[in-house]
Amino acid sequence: MKSISVQSLVEKFQLEVLAGAGGMDRNITRSRTHRPGLEFVGYFDFFPMERVQVLGRKEINYLLTLSVEERMLHIGNIVKYHPPCFIVTSGQQEIPYLTLFCDQEGIPLLRTPEVTTEFIAKLDSFLVKTLAPELSIHGVCVNVSGIGILLRGKSGIGKSETAHTLIRRGHRFVADDIVVLKKLGPATLLGTHNETTREFLALRSIGLINVVRQYGRRAFQDETRIVLDIELAPWQENSLNNELELVPQFTEYLGVQIPHIEVQLQPGRDVAGLIEAAANNWYLKQLGYSAVEEFMQRIEDGMQS
Repeated sequence: MKSISVQSLVEKFQLEVLAGAGGMDRNITRSRTHRPGLEFVGYFDFFPMERVQVLGRKEINYLLTLSVEERMLHIGNIVKYHPPCFIVTSGQQEIPYLTLFCDQEGIPLLRTPEVTTEFIAKLDSFLVKTLAPELSIHGVCVNVSGIGILLRGKSGIGKSETAHTLIRRGHRFVADDIVVLKKLGPATLLGTHNETTREFLALRSIGLINVVRQYGRRAFQDETRIVLDIELAPWQENSLNNELELVPQFTEYLGVQIPHIEVQLQPGRDVAGLIEAAANNWYLKQLGYSAVEEFMQRIEDGMQS
């Protein structure tokens, strides 16, 4: 199971450490934060104790309405479950009772000046991506008109050269050679680089180029949702390449099925243009439009007239 230390969280979000500094090596393994509410009134049946606990103004103001004895009791009941850490938002100050318990139990108590909702959105997004199951594959990742595409094929088939042509046409480069796939949800697959190869594209006979330095910041993006898996393959003379509508094919990565298309290569074929067409066709299908259905309807209408 993937994890991230509390110390890494402090560095990423520049959090202030108020107590429990000895527990900075504690691991976070769950990708969503939790705001304890029912737990403050003694209901712990579904308490997600593995999650980061966020205390906003609502939680702190409620605690301040309690007597000292009640406050100590409720805080103690939560702390004994040893969550990874507590984070107080909006720079709230009146929390000495939290400091006492967290120091005693060695649980980091952290603080951010950011407001609760905005901070939780940023933290949840970061944790989901950081802790997501991932897989590294050989290929190229590009974003064509806002549509994430994974280009695969044997070494030397022309994946990087095709990506370079797409970049020059105004599309965006994400990763070359090693593409890191992250599963963010049951049907959501994110494609990104492995940091080492970030911004670099390898072109045979040319060598490495830095996409950002050559074509500008707009030519590159860190990540994209993968919605098409396109395989570049050698041309096959006896294969059928003129079907009106191909039988849907899928490739599965980390349990997520991605529509698969094979593009056969031949001298003179505009491969980048075919990829643009595939991306646009996928988008139209999401809107409910099928060129084949419209074509067949025209034939039917012509036969009836």
